[in-house]
Amino acid sequence: MPFLLALLALFIPRLVIIGLWLFSTWFVGVFATLLWPLLGFIFAPTTLLWYSVVVNLMGGTWDVVALIGLAVAIMLDLSPAAGRRE
Repeated sequence: MPFLLALLALFIPRLVIIGLWLFSTWFVGVFATLLWPLLGFIFAPTTLLWYSVVVNLMGGTWDVVALIGLAVAIMLDLSPAAGRRE
């Protein structure tokens, strides 16, 4: 099931964010204010999901794997095909 959620996050990240926000406590305690998740939802949904993965699953430790994942998430959000996957 987590693998399916990860695949969905790559294809329809905003829908996954809405589902996680409504049906889980995934984003509780990750952000101090509502501003950052709102901006992430609008401008960089894949990066928002990756940041929450690092905080929730990796304990907030930004090692090499986390930074490579962040670079990939930013590239996915900035790619020309990003508008077609939502």
